[in-house]
Amino acid sequence: MRWSTYYLPTLKEAPADAEVVSHQLLARAGMVRKLTAGVYSYLPAGLKAIAKVENIVREEMNRAGAHEVLLPAVQPADLWVESGRWEQYGRELLRFEDRNGRACCIGPTHEEVITDLVRGEVRSYRHLPFTLYQIQTKFRDEIRPRFGLMRGREFIMKDAYSFDRDEDGADASYRSMYNAYHRIFSRLALKFRPVEADSGAIGGKYSHEFMVLAHTGEDAVIACKACEYAANLERAEGPHPDRRGTDDVPAAKEVFTPAQHTVEELSAFLNSAPDRIVKTLLLEADGKPLAVLLRGDHELNEIKLKNLLRADSVRLASPEQVREWTGAPVGFAGPVGLNMRVLADQTLWAREGWITGANKADAHRINVSLERDARVERYADLRNLTPNDPCPRCGGSLEILRGIEVGHVFKLGQRYSQSMNAVFLDENDKEQCIVMGCYGIGVSRVVAACIEQNHDEHGIIFPPPVAPFEISLLNLDLRSAEACGKAEELHVFLLQLGLDVLFDDRDERPGVKFKDADLIGAPMQLVLGSKGLARGVVEAKDRRSGKKAELSLERLAEDFAGWRAKVYEGWGMALS
Repeated sequence: MRWSTYYLPTLKEAPADAEVVSHQLLARAGMVRKLTAGVYSYLPAGLKAIAKVENIVREEMNRAGAHEVLLPAVQPADLWVESGRWEQYGRELLRFEDRNGRACCIGPTHEEVITDLVRGEVRSYRHLPFTLYQIQTKFRDEIRPRFGLMRGREFIMKDAYSFDRDEDGADASYRSMYNAYHRIFSRLALKFRPVEADSGAIGGKYSHEFMVLAHTGEDAVIACKACEYAANLERAEGPHPDRRGTDDVPAAKEVFTPAQHTVEELSAFLNSAPDRIVKTLLLEADGKPLAVLLRGDHELNEIKLKNLLRADSVRLASPEQVREWTGAPVGFAGPVGLNMRVLADQTLWAREGWITGANKADAHRINVSLERDARVERYADLRNLTPNDPCPRCGGSLEILRGIEVGHVFKLGQRYSQSMNAVFLDENDKEQCIVMGCYGIGVSRVVAACIEQNHDEHGIIFPPPVAPFEISLLNLDLRSAEACGKAEELHVFLLQLGLDVLFDDRDERPGVKFKDADLIGAPMQLVLGSKGLARGVVEAKDRRSGKKAELSLERLAEDFAGWRAKVYEGWGMALS
């Protein structure tokens, strides 16, 4: 592709509303342009990168035995009412009425549509199992779209759905898709980690997220340094300590703690470690008061709490509610004498003799035994793990990584087949519900995540499988007939190797060409100028390492093959 005839409008400055690196660089590199909040136009180079991701996804889905379909973007509300998600999904579901007054939505996902399709066709166990997938534009009306392609309202997604006779078959389909995802992200040359995850609004029995690791990632991942265990904070399992008795705990007593509202203030005032303090969080769960007890150095995991309660909404109580329920201002709530449900994190099993609020201004209690002095309804895993916790699998050390979710696999079970009556006749002619799985990849998000993981101060550093152009060819001397002729020969040579080439034949200063080449991020650069031509060489640059080499024009095929192999090795890839 010749730059002089290609639509690649690069920018010197990023748009003012571009908050993250991928948004800034995709805009500057002429790959996307914003139409409205959370909605983007893909320019030719950006679309090429997306197409390369799609091709790898499609190849691995086909390899795993899945079959491609294309489902409607517009979905009737009746299907969502039938599944129970019309109200549950919330305002992210873009609802509208057609000219006949029928309620519809723009699909954010396609569980209902695919279940409706299959229930109309499958009659017998002999039709199962199979997996269908599509690559299609979705729309979710995010309240605050941000970060460019990372959290837009309109995005490109691959979603697949498996259909099985029983749980064993569903487990096999899940493993097949899980392994396919490993192959996809490995082929994309991304550093990633599959992590145990919460199923969220889609539902299901268990799931894994595939996280691209990046310092700028918005998700925290707890990972073991010794084994393969990894989970997002919503899912990471806390340890199950042994119960300690109350026999040696002195009687609780009240102490004066003037203006000591926070754990940090109280810890310093009483000269006690934060892990000896119980903080009492007062919340409203589906409109009802609730107290949750945590160790002073731990944080509540709201997703775990909502899942435990099966609650639609959980929010912190207002200062007015705190005073009404406890008789004290914020910062002095405690579990003793509370007239409401009280839940406690299971870590609090490990010891007794706690410091708690006294439900009185400027007062706390010491030597509190939760078993003896309070009414705890249930102990459960309700907190975020920390690097100080042991791995729940092997007991090894944990670390917190930052990640960007790019894929999610769910075992749905019969969540949709039961509610939508997707059934089949088994070997005994008995009606059974189909067992389903769901598997998504944010294709456009993969491109953004790739840039978050691979960039420097000069621009994008694309891995070869994602790069819209594998190589940038720069002719620095358009006024030299010899240089132009040799550049044309090099262009033909590279194209014959089957490479995607961006040939910078523009009448621009060398500095502009160098900056633009680094900005768009092709993993390989070849630079031809009169000085190099006089010595019979072309300069080669590895965009990732920045290392330069000189390739002989006489031995170009041999020298280029060896140098290209080294560039790919730097990405952990081998040339076939």
